[in-house]
Amino acid sequence: MAKKKFSAGLTVFACFLALVIGFAAGFFLYTNMKRPKGGDTYVSGDLSIHFMELGNNYTGDSVYIKAGDTDILIDAGSRANSTETTAAYIDKYCTDGVLEYVIATHADQDHIAGFAGSNSSPDIFERYECEVIIDFPKTNKDTNTYKKYVENRDAEVEAGAKHYTALECWNEENGARRVWEVSDGIEMEILYNYFYEHDSGDENNYSVCLMFNQGDKHFLFTGDLEKEGEEYLVEYNDLPEVELFKAGHHGSGTSSTDTLLSVIKPEIVCVCCCAGSVEYTQNLDNTFPYQTTVDRFAKYTDKVYVTSCGKVEWVQDEDGEWKWKDVGFSSLHGNITVTSSRSGVQVRCSSNDGVLLKDTEWFKENREMPAEWA
Repeated sequence: MAKKKFSAGLTVFACFLALVIGFAAGFFLYTNMKRPKGGDTYVSGDLSIHFMELGNNYTGDSVYIKAGDTDILIDAGSRANSTETTAAYIDKYCTDGVLEYVIATHADQDHIAGFAGSNSSPDIFERYECEVIIDFPKTNKDTNTYKKYVENRDAEVEAGAKHYTALECWNEENGARRVWEVSDGIEMEILYNYFYEHDSGDENNYSVCLMFNQGDKHFLFTGDLEKEGEEYLVEYNDLPEVELFKAGHHGSGTSSTDTLLSVIKPEIVCVCCCAGSVEYTQNLDNTFPYQTTVDRFAKYTDKVYVTSCGKVEWVQDEDGEWKWKDVGFSSLHGNITVTSSRSGVQVRCSSNDGVLLKDTEWFKENREMPAEWA
């Protein structure tokens, strides 16, 4: 009888020990998968982020992401015909014609023109089967480009796509999720933006903000979010330090503020713009990326990369007034690919590979060297 009691006691103890070990293992996995802030945790699944050149001298965003076997597209700027260039690039990696996730950050032309398309250039929804579409809850826009985007998006939904706003994702309503597991060990997290549900006089503040998490590595995208929006982003989200930050608003001085940068402390910054283009201003100091923005980046990293650079000439217009005019573009870093794998985070560029922004001829001719980079 004593032996039986002893044996039963061992069985109970073994079960208890197994539960304790199981709980400890589960807790370890949870703490290492849910945005840890230190260490060197790697989880399975490679992640590559491609900041694409757009094939013209206009500034805009179009970012293709490969997470394991999952294809993701964030924005489709800068003009409808840019899609000819970006689709040719995407097709090298997306071989089945399916984009599992499409994100349109906000309604400005330089972010959604490729979703709207034109008679001569088919839109993204026509070129690819899109499974999940996530976009901005609010807009002040009433342009033909925006209307065409909505028309094409809704047609894709009729064909079977799921559509959610970023606010639905944050609130996890109607089948939407705040965190999407896009591949084994890789998450796409929709962050909270105050302007998802409050009005702004600046369209940029409506931008969908999201982060990709891969163990303790984080990659942040804030669209064209401006200073006020960045302040709210820091206030309402527990932001970690990040490996990669896509510069806010193409490197404008009104984004990528110290309020945000001091929290995320980026290791790598990628700027989607046509550097030096006078598309928006005649003040060469305030062409993208601004000198003030470069100075702010320099406090945290010198690993700054820019897709394209413009060519400008001083010309006389029909009224006899002298102005700067865009006359072309060339690659600065070209297509920029940031890859995160077991071997670490690496940057490859189709032009000036291995050369930082501060060491390019464009920078030397058009910007002053920050003290931190000297």
